Amino acid sequence: MNKKKLFLLSLVVYPLLFAATTNAGFREPQTPIEIEPKPIEVVNVEIEPIDELVNAMIQVESRGNDSAIGDTHLGSQYAVGALQIRPIMVKEVNRILKLKGEKYRFKLKDRFSRDKSIQMFLIWKEFHHKDSDFEAIARSWNGGPNGPKKSRTYNYWKKVENQLAGL
Repeated sequence: MNKKKLFLLSLVVYPLLFAATTNAGFREPQTPIEIEPKPIEVVNVEIEPIDELVNAMIQVESRGNDSAIGDTHLGSQYAVGALQIRPIMVKEVNRILKLKGEKYRFKLKDRFSRDKSIQMFLIWKEFHHKDSDFEAIARSWNGGPNGPKKSRTYNYWKKVENQLAGL
């Protein structure tokens, strides 16, 4: 047996031999200590308004399904994931990251990760809609840069608004 194997074996065997030869197994039984349960402090966690918008949009976009695939009629430009992200949005978010000097880039498969989808959404929102209201953000997400001006995005906004209201 080489020295390395012998050394590793000794690391396992010596502690076992030591434990077996001590009188640790022959201690007198100890009286159990009674511990009074302490009350659990409940802390209210404040949810950011943007989190509420994201959650509402996830429900509208995919009903919360991280594996959802939509708009398959668009060929390779179909939308996927909880927020139904298209390849063009991944490209846009990566462009924003590059402008900010960040080295990280998202991949198309990241659209299936809820966390990464939300990160992409927040990067896009912060860059394009830093001071926009929820309606402008949601309608732009659904209809592109001119989304708030497009009549077809109004129904989308109403669905998101109903989710925000808990309907």
